[in-house]
Amino acid sequence: MTNQDKQIIEEAKKQWEENSLNPVLKKFPERKKVFVTGSNTEVNRLYDPLDLTDLNYLDDLNFPGEYPYTRGVQPTMYRGRLWTMRQYAGFGDAEESNKRYKYLLKNGQTGLSIAFDLPTQIGYDSDHPMAYGEVGKVGVAIDSLEDMEVLFAGIPLDQVSTSMTINAPAAILLAMYIAIAEKQGIPASQLNGTIQNDILKEYIARGTYIFPPLPSMRLITDIFDYCSKELPKWNTISISGYHIREAGATAIQEIAFTLANGIAYVAAAAKQGLDIDTFAPRLSFFFNAHNDLFEEVAKFRAARRIWAKIMKERFGAKDPRSMMLRFHTQTAGCTLTAQQPDNNIVRVAIQALAAVLGGTQSLHTNSRDEALSLPSQQSVRIALRTQQVIAYESGVAETVDPMAGSYYLESLTKIIEQEAMNYITKIDQLGGSPKAIEHGFIQREIQNSAYQYQKDIEEKRRIIVGVNQFQSEEEPMKDLLKVNPKIEKRQTERLNKLKKNRNELKVQENLKLLTKMANSEQNIMPAILDCVKSYATLGEICDQLRAVFGEYKESLKI
Repeated sequence: MTNQDKQIIEEAKKQWEENSLNPVLKKFPERKKVFVTGSNTEVNRLYDPLDLTDLNYLDDLNFPGEYPYTRGVQPTMYRGRLWTMRQYAGFGDAEESNKRYKYLLKNGQTGLSIAFDLPTQIGYDSDHPMAYGEVGKVGVAIDSLEDMEVLFAGIPLDQVSTSMTINAPAAILLAMYIAIAEKQGIPASQLNGTIQNDILKEYIARGTYIFPPLPSMRLITDIFDYCSKELPKWNTISISGYHIREAGATAIQEIAFTLANGIAYVAAAAKQGLDIDTFAPRLSFFFNAHNDLFEEVAKFRAARRIWAKIMKERFGAKDPRSMMLRFHTQTAGCTLTAQQPDNNIVRVAIQALAAVLGGTQSLHTNSRDEALSLPSQQSVRIALRTQQVIAYESGVAETVDPMAGSYYLESLTKIIEQEAMNYITKIDQLGGSPKAIEHGFIQREIQNSAYQYQKDIEEKRRIIVGVNQFQSEEEPMKDLLKVNPKIEKRQTERLNKLKKNRNELKVQENLKLLTKMANSEQNIMPAILDCVKSYATLGEICDQLRAVFGEYKESLKI
């Protein structure tokens, strides 16, 4: 834009303000003195070409599939293939969850997303005292390879992509998946999917950790190394901003802290001697989608641009795939309300639309009743249909990056990029993400944001429909899903039967070898795989590792 063009626009804008805007403001004042995004970034009344004078198309945007990938990681995006439609699911035991997966696949889901119960997530078998009352409650209970065999019965693993939300015991669940595929006659090299495997965000926001940071990072880099050779199509980590956002982070903090964790994982792998372009193409990310449509779209675009620059400039990646930020999105569980739950259908539709407009690679849509219980079958179908309506009826998938060039969107993308980079610089100054976590910096920032957000709701600076405004009397929601209380007994009985019938000598031999490998510097994955194949349980394997690595106890300066 030439100086003359700027002057013409500036003059025209002044005329508009004097002749059109000011007379209207005198008669009809605006609703609020200050308008802000979900991250409290002030929103201007109007955006125009003057807001984008420093935008360089090729450097900042470029074409889809080209560095810095702001406009998407594929040249054709959804014109070539729609995003993977996943529904995060799992409850009770393997049999119950298997039925739900088959139902979802029958209704058009294109990828599985496995939810594990809390005992599984923290490495306890269903018969452990710590598991009492929690078996199968928030996900499926998996104690051994036998459970995984039931979970995927009748589901050909070479025809689906499977995402597993598992972190501290990720290596064990991955080994179980490899072993099932082998039983189906499918080589590991043909498997598609993702393990979350992101332990740093557990220390920040979620809490399902087992081991201290150092051995946890060792397990992660061992997976990177093993999969680069044996599972080339597998995404070895899903670096997760979702739970950081659910804990109360803003959109800016979500991508800043997530990408800072990503930097830590790449640095740890490089320190172990792994070649960047060998493992980086299989890194993936997991983000949240909230209600502020434009901020969310801008967030996804900014995240791609930041990551591309980090991988190229900081780590010297050469392979374009190493610079591409590919991500899964889940709509925001924390925005769902128990009041007027049908409103959640609308919220989820907006959030899903933001994810698609932002260029997600796969998507999970939450169900309307999840503020009250695990989702019912009917609610899950509505959530899946929401994705399908967006894909096939809305028209937003017909062109690549349809919102690009919006004065508001591009301005917001730039602001989010700058503020996220300010956070990353601060974390670098503290010594990186693990040190920033140790100092409590990241947790403190999230807590402050969560407090401010709740305060804004209570003081009605933010309106939540049906909660702090537009309330109404309503009948309690019916047909909520309830996990059968007999599941726990059934699961422990199955576990006891397994232990009686397996080759105990082989189990103990493999567990002993696992301990030896854990004490060495060799890759631990082959030893875990041997344990799994002999039907050693998740808890037994984790106990061996606890004995070597110790357990993490939170002790933070917050």
